[in-house]
Amino acid sequence: MVDRIAEPWGARTPYAAGQRWPERVDGYLADGLGDDDVDRWVPSAAILHSNGDGLDIAVKDDRIVGVRGRRHDRVNHGRLDPKDLFGWQANNSRDRLTAPLIRRGGRLVETDWETAMAAVVDRSRELLGEHGPAAIGFYTSGQLFLEEYYTLGVIARAGLGTNHVDGNTRLCTATAEWALKESFGCDGQPGSYTDVDHADVIALFGHNVAETQTVLWSRILDRLAGPDPPQIVCVDPRSTPVARAATVHLAPLPGTNVALMNGLLHEVIAHGWIDGDYLRAHVVGFEKLAATVADYPAARAAAICGIDAADLRRAARIVGGAERLLSTVLQGFYQSHQATAAAVQVNNLNLIRGMIGRPGAGVLQMNGQPTAQNTRECGANGDLPGFRNWQNDEHVAQLARLWNVDVATIPHYSEPTHAMQMLRFAEQGSLRMLWVSATNPAVSLPELHRIRSILRQDRLMLVVQDIFLTETAELADVVLPAAAWGEKTGTFTNVDRTVHISDQAVDPPGQARADLDIFLDYARRMDFRDNDGAPLISWHGPESAFAAWQRCSAGRPCDYTGLSYAKLRRSGGIQWPCNADHPDGTERLYADGRFFSEPSYSETYTKDLITGGAVEPTEYAAANPDGKAMLWPVEYLPPHERPRGENGLWLITGRTVYHFHTRTKTGRTPQLNAAAPEVWVELSRSDADRLGIAEGDVVELASPRGTVTAPARITDIRAGVAFLPFHYGYWDCSAAGRHRAANELTVTDWDPVSKQPLFKTSAVRLRRKDGGT
Repeated sequence: MVDRIAEPWGARTPYAAGQRWPERVDGYLADGLGDDDVDRWVPSAAILHSNGDGLDIAVKDDRIVGVRGRRHDRVNHGRLDPKDLFGWQANNSRDRLTAPLIRRGGRLVETDWETAMAAVVDRSRELLGEHGPAAIGFYTSGQLFLEEYYTLGVIARAGLGTNHVDGNTRLCTATAEWALKESFGCDGQPGSYTDVDHADVIALFGHNVAETQTVLWSRILDRLAGPDPPQIVCVDPRSTPVARAATVHLAPLPGTNVALMNGLLHEVIAHGWIDGDYLRAHVVGFEKLAATVADYPAARAAAICGIDAADLRRAARIVGGAERLLSTVLQGFYQSHQATAAAVQVNNLNLIRGMIGRPGAGVLQMNGQPTAQNTRECGANGDLPGFRNWQNDEHVAQLARLWNVDVATIPHYSEPTHAMQMLRFAEQGSLRMLWVSATNPAVSLPELHRIRSILRQDRLMLVVQDIFLTETAELADVVLPAAAWGEKTGTFTNVDRTVHISDQAVDPPGQARADLDIFLDYARRMDFRDNDGAPLISWHGPESAFAAWQRCSAGRPCDYTGLSYAKLRRSGGIQWPCNADHPDGTERLYADGRFFSEPSYSETYTKDLITGGAVEPTEYAAANPDGKAMLWPVEYLPPHERPRGENGLWLITGRTVYHFHTRTKTGRTPQLNAAAPEVWVELSRSDADRLGIAEGDVVELASPRGTVTAPARITDIRAGVAFLPFHYGYWDCSAAGRHRAANELTVTDWDPVSKQPLFKTSAVRLRRKDGGT
């Protein structure tokens, strides 16, 4: 037995390029139970990270008692992440929400569903009558099911007619979505996890896969342990397990990713490491890209980034000489300055090398959450369902016909409202009701003192739908107890478009309800109707909701019409598009060199990478009439905020392998909480020596937004940078009442294209606290 806290990636099963990844079944059962003690095993998939690992839930005496990996699942071949092995225990926590709560006399008190829902519905109707639909907004998660997102999207757009609907996917994958839209005209990952099995070079750009997707890192480690191992290029200011395994590790200063990518592109183009035939046949924009990156020779790019030019050239030789290049991207790019611009340059790199659509050659613009892809497909993150283009009148008309409502009912007068703008509207008073489901913005959003002041306003009705009384729920006017994963049925889709079904294993506790049931109840009480007077929401449960989504997805890039609950139960994970033409799913997009970017079909007409301004439809059509992939060059611009003074440092926030988001579940899991119970700050040896700080010293980090106190860890992180994990709540009662949430410090700023908040380019001052440890 391997200790999966000490060894998160488990034992090695080496394999060679082109071979099938060997199976290894991971599992954990409570109280010394064995497989024979389990009453039943219920199919599901991982919910505490974005990898989408197939697993079975163990049930005994109508209680979840463990999990095991699914041997034949295409994603994980039986392996599980430590969070999945142990995190299910949070479902059984004694502090689960089991009854609705309503604020009375300044306190949250228990009530019944009738009273709670009446309060929400009465306020909704009042606001619609007095202020119109723009007074109501929804902020959801990347952890619900497809059926729930689609229902919420229809309620918001066709029921209420509000443009204010977004998810906390805005914090983790909005840039992934927009990078794909900019390059390919549409969302949807080109690559597949199986590309790891074939690649001879894997380049990870701001993607600490070892801690964010441990099973995918296990797959890479097994390739590294076998014959013909791939070379690894890692871009990360920290010395992560990925960096330590890399052939080349580039550790740029925060906010300089565009300069680094322009330097890599310069070297690749200057040495002729491009696929001219592929570019001529399938891509537009090469001349402008080549002209822009010509100004970024290795010496200049390296100077901007604070790295060695020789290392940059070596990395360029590796990616430029690859026969099968797999590039992955995550929060190190997405949450940093010029986020979309930098992520697009990764797409540019693969496109100029012709590394798209074949085994081992692809791009994965990674997600941070298990169902983030579903928010984007179903319209719960601000987009129109089915990857439809809000600027395309025919696309809006398609939805109006599908839902049988007037076109004018569906907001399409402007881009859908992103989360940070919704909070601004609430701050200014035009948004009067915010319904938050399965997320904890009182810890996860930037500049927390501002967020708390907005959420606790008397004029804002805050509705929170969750499984625990989170920091956000404590501020709510109405709290709705929700069913957790394993207590409801639905489907969800991972990063490489693999769809899994998760069947209900046990009943939710007390009066808690599935999120879908709560949304359906709201729609019924609001009496939303279509043009014929029939109920707008015609479905009544998860399977009928899935059928409704299939009708919406038909003919679109994310086509689900070839799937069914029965098929998913038989086959496990299946990649969309799955339809009559692709009845077994689709391993890779764009294998035929055809893209979703044709002007009448594309999800977007793209945006300017510097300003975020929308490109006009006629301009887009003129630049790309044949629907090819698009190269978008961009100049490097310095970050908006920079460290000052001798004790000034860059702050980057991120994850640790043992926790997910704000520890709502993992903080209630004994093994995971014991592995990382308290926040810490990571510093370089040179900065620690310069500032007189030793390992374990308590230090204070301060920014214009607030302060955080934490013990220091001295590591090989690059000089000038401090790292804080963002998982921890904003007040630590057990540690002398000190602030510990990283987002006390982070700046209210976001990428102009994706509108993703920038958590990795704030400036802080650091000092040793009096009294030391």
